[in-house]
Amino acid sequence: MAYRWLTEETRWAKGLPRSVFDRSLAGSLCFALRDGAGTLRGFARLITDKATFAYLCDLFVDSAVRGQGGGKALIATIMADPDLQNLRRWLLVTRDAHGLYARHGFTALTNPERFMQRHDADVYSRSDLSS
Repeated sequence: MAYRWLTEETRWAKGLPRSVFDRSLAGSLCFALRDGAGTLRGFARLITDKATFAYLCDLFVDSAVRGQGGGKALIATIMADPDLQNLRRWLLVTRDAHGLYARHGFTALTNPERFMQRHDADVYSRSDLSS
């Protein structure tokens, strides 16, 4: 379900091959939001060394339950995880959920001029993505 959500309903993961998604899970700490019946209603992935740094990504809440506090609960669970306490830096990228993350201490970059990226927007459309 999480793979379908990300590849069909998000801007950032369209075209993501299943093999790449599976590899990303293997290298991440993943969180699930489930309803009372155990149905998956949300997902988030954290790339972290559990000592100094964490990058929060791929947070998604099912549109059927969006606006009911699930995203807030998912972030609160992540932030309360005992293995993630006392990290020096957390990062994330968001287009439109700044208010949600600000409640948990996230702010704009203090020194954005120090950050760099290497971004290959077409990487998933190439045929050389074998495992």
